[in-house]
Amino acid sequence: MSIYALKPRFQDLLRPLTRRLAAAGVTANQVTLLAAALSVGLGLALAVHPQRTSLFLLLPVLLFVRMALNAIDGMLAREFGQKSALGAYLNELCDVVSDAFLYLPFAFLPHFAPVWVGAVIVLSVVAEMTGTVAVMTGAGRRYDGPMGKSDRAFVFGALGLAVGLGLPAAPWLQWVFPALALLITVTIVNRVRKGLAELPPR
Repeated sequence: MSIYALKPRFQDLLRPLTRRLAAAGVTANQVTLLAAALSVGLGLALAVHPQRTSLFLLLPVLLFVRMALNAIDGMLAREFGQKSALGAYLNELCDVVSDAFLYLPFAFLPHFAPVWVGAVIVLSVVAEMTGTVAVMTGAGRRYDGPMGKSDRAFVFGALGLAVGLGLPAAPWLQWVFPALALLITVTIVNRVRKGLAELPPR
């Protein structure tokens, strides 16, 4: 199971806005780059000023906006004839770069161990790469959970909200990122397994 399963309903809500953007000449690649620029900008601000924990309240807002922009760029590409090879590269690369910049600031907080934050960043990149490698083998792009991109956005949005509201240091917090690393590892295994199962027997 993954929050990604809710994407079709989310897209239905955004479709009227997407039509207006397409009519105004906005392109899918522009939306992709805007989402990445916002993510990198906020990630840098949080990393440079981790002591200003109130800034972390912007994280759940940005993650929601980014999910909306990602849904919009996908609909612009598919439904308005804007699919391109460059768009495919931008879509995948901007996602992993954005994730890395948004996750990194947690390494500068006393609640979390930097080594585990780094592990989650690396595993997140591997998980998305695993999803795209499936296409190279002849399967479809894999979005399996339990800790795909949408699921991670929910978790990090909740963490950002907690930090911004003054999350008190507690012993259990040291296990948050190890647990995330474990769930992302399971996600990688699921994507490999289900990608292979999608292929015809040889």
